[in-house]
Amino acid sequence: MVKVSDAVIARYEHSGEKFEVLVDPNLAMELKKGNQVNFNELLAIDSVFKDSAKGQEASPESINKVFHTTEIKEVARQIILHGRVQLTTEQKREMTEQRRKEVIDFIAKNAMNPQTSSPHPPQRIENALQEARITIDPMKSVSEQVPEIIKEIRKLIPISFEKLKIAIKIPAQYAGKANFVLHKYEIKQEEWLKDGSLAVVLEIPAGMKSEIFDELNHLTHGQIESKILDK
Repeated sequence: MVKVSDAVIARYEHSGEKFEVLVDPNLAMELKKGNQVNFNELLAIDSVFKDSAKGQEASPESINKVFHTTEIKEVARQIILHGRVQLTTEQKREMTEQRRKEVIDFIAKNAMNPQTSSPHPPQRIENALQEARITIDPMKSVSEQVPEIIKEIRKLIPISFEKLKIAIKIPAQYAGKANFVLHKYEIKQEEWLKDGSLAVVLEIPAGMKSEIFDELNHLTHGQIESKILDK
């Protein structure tokens, strides 16, 4: 069991009521990630509070009304999964850095420079984030943050989220292996030709054009045929 002095508050608010449990910060985040944890080590105190700072416990009636149980481990699990967990300074730093990398990777793969029809290098995106003074929220998903981030960095670099349709033909001797690669992307049309070759039309984020061509050219030793159908 984690010491109270080392625990942080996990808080969930519902219908005007507040519920708190004192938890190990690292194990709480593991639970949020979907991993199994030992609740005996997770909880500092086997109690649910309405105000842990004042030591005021929530009533069994209010707990049961919201969580449909008063079993402490199940209530704590719901509070952690659906509420907010205080982060230590180190946790927040690590999570913020990880989320920043995920944001940069997402933009690099899904966006492009409309002036050149090429993806922006990750370093350029990172520089734009710094110049625009973008604050990354480690508790929000990438998809929740990207629209506002794009709005801000668009003031600094030309950027758009476009999809490309690409027609690709794979020679027969590589078609089987390439088919596995192609199905990682969105296939609009697919046809096995009489000579055993494979013809497909893919729709991909513009920023992934180089990635898929690199992968297919490596697999086929450069023996693919391709054509951009639209931009």
